[in-house]
Amino acid sequence: QVQLVESGGGSVQPGGSLRLSCAASGITSNIARMGWYRQAPGKQRALVANIEQYGTTNYVDSVKGRFTISRDNAKGIYLQMNDLKPDDTAVYYCAYWTYRGDDYWGQGTQVTVSS
Repeated sequence: QVQLVESGGGSVQPGGSLRLSCAASGITSNIARMGWYRQAPGKQRALVANIEQYGTTNYVDSVKGRFTISRDNAKGIYLQMNDLKPDDTAVYYCAYWTYRGDDYWGQGTQVTVSS
């Protein structure tokens, strides 16, 4: 059974930092791409950043220079978020896509940026 578990969310003041983690288990197919999405209240879920199998990364313009996506050898991914802004407030989800066409999602972790 596939399971993605996010951690590291919380509440910070503007300008603060958080590091999100996503631990994956049960994925037996080759992973093509991993990423982070977020959903703010009243908005659709949207891409934050993703990382391809061979390391190519992609970021939404609003987080470039502030967020960094990375991965480890155990299929985990991370999102280092610096200089957080109130507009970054959302539920953050990790997601994995396999070459077979399957996609898997975590349950989400809340990030709140407020003074």
